[in-house]
Order: sequence, then structure tokens, then C-alpha cells
Amino acid sequence: MVERAGPATSEDLSKMMATNPVVIRRIMAGLRRQGYVRSEKGHGGGWTLACDLSKVTLRDIYTALGSPSLLAIGNRTEAPGCLVEQAVNAALQQAFHDAEERLLARLGEVTLSILSADVHSRLVVRGRSEAMEDDVHVT
Repeated sequence: MVERAGPATSEDLSKMMATNPVVIRRIMAGLRRQGYVRSEKGHGGGWTLACDLSKVTLRDIYTALGSPSLLAIGNRTEAPGCLVEQAVNAALQQAFHDAEERLLARLGEVTLSILSADVHSRLVVRGRSEAMEDDVHVT
């Protein structure tokens, strides 16, 4: 969004992320509540950034989106009475907790400006230093 000359619609963003505009609106609503984006209605409206990229971290975004589950794996609950399941869960509980804490700490170190600079560096390496506005889905 920082590369765009104007607002991005939910439809534009959904195409970039290969998802449904409704999903984008739900995500953007969480970001708007935290003041990271703002929306403009009507013709020519859409979403724009409303924050300093150097002050917002990936952890801030994660929190704004409701702190969804970080790990795709976790303790099993299919058979709570199963002694094997209980033993495995007990053995892995601390490891899952530690992994989540490390990931959250790392998310807190990465600002949106760091990501933006990285994308620009990658564009230069590809020989494309122009703005990404026309190349919505950089592959």
C-alpha cells in the first residue's frame, strides 16, 4: 500500500493476496481499529496507510488481527482420556510454549519499514527499481 499513489480497494488487495475481498475487509477492520490504516468511502476511496512504518512491528499487526494461532501443530485433543496422548502433550507443552515466545519476540523486532526496504532491495536485484504499483503480485 505504501507504493500506491492512492487508496487501494478491498478488491485490489484481494487480488494481490489471492483471497476474497470480504477477508480483506475483515483484516483491514482490525488494522483500522489500531490506527494502522484508514478507509475512504466513495468513488476513488479505499484503504490507505495511517502509520509510521518504522514504528509498527509484525507483532503489532499480529495483535491487531486478534492474535491468531501461531503454530499449525499443537497439543492433541482427539482422545483426552488417552494416556499416550497425555504423555505426548506433556512432553511437548514446553517446546510449543518456547517456540511461540521466540516467534513473538522475533515478530516484535521486524518493523514494516524493514520489510519495505527488503522488498525494494529484492526489486533492485531483479533489475526492477520502479514502484510496485503495476506489479501487484511480485513473483
